[in-house]
Amino acid sequence: MQIKGIHHVSAITADAKGNYHFYTEVLGMRLVKKTVNQDDTSVYHLFYADEVGNPGTDLTFFEIPHAGSTYQGISSISGTSLRVPNDAALTYWQDRLHEYNVDHDGITKDGNRSVIHFRDPEGQRLTLVSDETNIGVKGGKPWDHSSVPMENGIIGLGPTKLTVKDPTPTITILTKLLTFKQVGSYPSSITSQEDIMVFATAEGGTGAEVHLEVRNDLQPERPGRGSVHHVAFRVDNEEELSKWKDRLQELRLPNSGLVDRFYFKSLYFREPNGILFELATDGPGFATDEDIEHLGESLALPPFFEDQRDKIEAKLKPLDTKRSH
Repeated sequence: MQIKGIHHVSAITADAKGNYHFYTEVLGMRLVKKTVNQDDTSVYHLFYADEVGNPGTDLTFFEIPHAGSTYQGISSISGTSLRVPNDAALTYWQDRLHEYNVDHDGITKDGNRSVIHFRDPEGQRLTLVSDETNIGVKGGKPWDHSSVPMENGIIGLGPTKLTVKDPTPTITILTKLLTFKQVGSYPSSITSQEDIMVFATAEGGTGAEVHLEVRNDLQPERPGRGSVHHVAFRVDNEEELSKWKDRLQELRLPNSGLVDRFYFKSLYFREPNGILFELATDGPGFATDEDIEHLGESLALPPFFEDQRDKIEAKLKPLDTKRSH
């Protein structure tokens, strides 16, 4: 039983149309699936990724149209990073973010890696991270129809940052349960706060890290638009996922049991600081019900919702994601 790295990150948007524009046009990611939130089919669930939605490349959004502002704080997933091929790509991105008036901090360092911290139009906390020195989990491949040249394109998800007040229980879950090991740390950008701890699993590198920030000056986060709902970690297959479920039961950790998301199988639980973790299988993937050439162009529904299609579509605000090829 081995966690292979980050599988996907799911966040909240109040504006599916604006979200689609930003992540496809400005960031050049591919919409690989336009579907609905399986726990509330009246709202969209949008998946942005590399050319085919390889595991480890998906940044997903639930649309919650009336979501309020996020009040940032502890017990949260406080940062999502996106991998780019090298340091030269960051120079390209610095210019691009400036051109599109995206709020960003320029090229800086997290430890020995070059990064650009930036915010989307709803305040989603994002980081572009260079894979210049990466020797761990391989990235994906940018889509060749992207608005961003392939040599500079986003190749997957980088480290996920968690912010907590008391790190000990979170560290216990990461290291004693989820096969992560602490591999380093780097200074916080907040004066007087502890160094940010770096945990890695499997092959390590940018695609397999969790960064843990300790803050004693914040209240618990109040989520809204621009916040992250959960982070999912990769497991090989359903058989292994079932073993993880048994392990959680042994430890008496409340969990969802196995959930069929159709594109992958999932298992959810909260670590002791209240952050929602998901374990998700690498397959079967997003080409299960759509041709690879046309991923994300029409509303995809898992078979168990197909008989409700008319009712579901009637509740959704139209979102045109058709592309001219």
